Amino acid sequence: MPGRRRDPDLEKRLSAAAWSLLQSRGYDALKLSEVAAQAHAHRTDVYRRWSSKAQLVVDVLAEHLPPVSDPDTGALRTDLRAIVQDFAASWSSSWIDGLMGLVADLHHEPDAELAFRRMAESRGEPLRQVVTRAARRGEIGELPDLSLVGDLIEGPLMHRRMLGRRPLTPDYLDAVAALAHDVLTGTTVAP
Repeated sequence: MPGRRRDPDLEKRLSAAAWSLLQSRGYDALKLSEVAAQAHAHRTDVYRRWSSKAQLVVDVLAEHLPPVSDPDTGALRTDLRAIVQDFAASWSSSWIDGLMGLVADLHHEPDAELAFRRMAESRGEPLRQVVTRAARRGEIGELPDLSLVGDLIEGPLMHRRMLGRRPLTPDYLDAVAALAHDVLTGTTVAP
């Protein structure tokens, strides 16, 4: 017996409802029954598509997070500043406060954890390209471990927002980009 045909309109409504609730209430307060109600669907419609809240949220984040651009200004410092700005757009979102709950749930959801890692790797690709181009231009002597560069950039943003509970101001973003530039090039740059 063939399965049900997929309903793209229903999936869009469910995704939009989950994104809206995630932004307004956060991960911990997100209920799949509320997603269904807001999308004018049945709870079973949600469970047919996503096995867990974590899986739903990972898919919704992959669809709705602001994109990370791949700047190519010809200079590492300005490329880094553009990347930092794009990352900050995500780290400044209202849903970010619930990220710890999602990360905790991923430990018990291998499929959602894998999807989350893939999404994170994909979002980090523009930064890897920026650093690789800078190395080709000779701005960086030796190509560093690219995963550490991502930690160098996003770590301070995550720490300031989630643990410090402070905003990501333009001055702070400038300082993060300048520090990353200094570390990568081994130089000192005035802010």
